[in-house]
Amino acid sequence: MTSVRDASAIAKKQMALRDHLWPGVEAGLWDRKANKGFATIPKTIPLILKAMDEMTKGAPVSSTYLTLWCCTWDNSFVSLSKPADLANAAGFGGQRGEHTWSTRMKKLQELDFIAIKAGKSGPMSHALIYNPHFVLRRHHDLRTPGLTEATYTSLIEWALDVGAKDMLPETPMPPLFCDGVAEGKAGVIE
Repeated sequence: MTSVRDASAIAKKQMALRDHLWPGVEAGLWDRKANKGFATIPKTIPLILKAMDEMTKGAPVSSTYLTLWCCTWDNSFVSLSKPADLANAAGFGGQRGEHTWSTRMKKLQELDFIAIKAGKSGPMSHALIYNPHFVLRRHHDLRTPGLTEATYTSLIEWALDVGAKDMLPETPMPPLFCDGVAEGKAGVIE
């Protein structure tokens, strides 16, 4: 496992090499400490998105999911009051953009990556983003069609590389993921 000390040493090495390869580039890079408008996402997000799209063959949900992550304020909660903006950000435009986005949101809910609640903006007013590692562990246990062993193993390898212990079987999953979410009980649109 990667410790905080190891991560700090790795970061220092990377900074030294980056500065050697691209001297003076600092001012042209994104710095989340100096700029507003950042989102915290799991380092495993590329494989999480790949797994999602494999599970929803023909109707990829990854751009919709990534848009949700970029709209949260590090609290796993998203207001869906501007569906046209969210659809556009997810890559769905034109007359059917909002409909396509809504359909992908429902797929994310069916797969228990998110929960949706009604409110003043209609049936899809608010969304909650569940820990995708727990969701994928549950899908793996259930042998959900589309989730390939190769992608799942790659996700575990990547998670181990970055120290994400929530992908390990010895890390207990919250009860929510053991007997509710995966059966569709927690994410129902009201």
